[in-house]
Amino acid sequence: MSDVGRATAHKIASSDRPSAGLQWGRVLAVLCLLAMPAPFANAQIAPPGSPLEGWDLTAPPAPPSGDNVTVVPRTGETPAGNPAEQPVQLMALLTDDGQRIEQGLVWRIYEETNLADRRGKLIQTARVPTPLVSLKPGNYIVNAAFGRAHLTRKISIDTNLVAEPKVEKFVLNAGGLRITALLGAKPAPEGSVSYTILTDRDQTDERRVVLQAAKPGLVIRLNAGIYHIVSTYGDANAIVRSDITVEAGKLTEAQIQHSFAKVSFKLAERSGGEALPDTHWAIQTTEGGLVKESVGALPTHTLAPGNYAVIARNKERAFRRDFTVQDGQNTEIELVVQ
Repeated sequence: MSDVGRATAHKIASSDRPSAGLQWGRVLAVLCLLAMPAPFANAQIAPPGSPLEGWDLTAPPAPPSGDNVTVVPRTGETPAGNPAEQPVQLMALLTDDGQRIEQGLVWRIYEETNLADRRGKLIQTARVPTPLVSLKPGNYIVNAAFGRAHLTRKISIDTNLVAEPKVEKFVLNAGGLRITALLGAKPAPEGSVSYTILTDRDQTDERRVVLQAAKPGLVIRLNAGIYHIVSTYGDANAIVRSDITVEAGKLTEAQIQHSFAKVSFKLAERSGGEALPDTHWAIQTTEGGLVKESVGALPTHTLAPGNYAVIARNKERAFRRDFTVQDGQNTEIELVVQ
């Protein structure tokens, strides 16, 4: 033991024994500290990139149960030191002069906090179109979500008692987007096409993903604005990109037409021979950019029309062939071992 350790041990050992009352006081103090709640200990914080980034999404506590009795003051009465809750009616509109949204809404109410690492503490969640809530005087942040359309703003509740609920209107400026995917002139089979919605470029020339793996034919609710659509057919580079404007209060319909070719690949000892197994394939652009990799005897991939090179590797041997595919073409590219 070091000198400091010895000195400390000696001091404790030689100290006077505390009285029984002091011992119980320490025990009670420790128990009180253990019983104190740890705020935000298990807080669930919204991930980066989400509309509620940085917000505490921890579910509000359940109401107490058992024989607890709550005394409700008469109208106009407020318990001493306990400001009365005020009724607030929340309402969402598609546009400033448009109709109310009557379904599909999710409301989240956050109590403003001064903690540096939290923007607010979730105290209520409602899934009804026009919830009537009771809030104590103070500042709150309310988020109204309608699909991928949303609006977050601050509301303030004062201490003056009111006879009628305070109405807070949220104008989402929301519209709908429905994408139809075509393969040539025919509708794409269900499940064959998916698309990603991104925002328009911001001041740093970046885009933010709004929705991934969206299915054609469904109406996606979005805030009004310009969006970048990336639609993919198949497993490779049959991709279409388009910028689409969504208008508030309107359904925007857009068609995306894919051009493609289905290409199978084969490596054989002789022309028309049996395909060699365990072959590694690398499909590249003519400039050397990688398009698709796979392993197998007869892989098939969906490619955009254009010029390509394919490299087949089998048992430490490599073979290359250049090829061209056109829209709507189904073809087989065979490489022969020489």
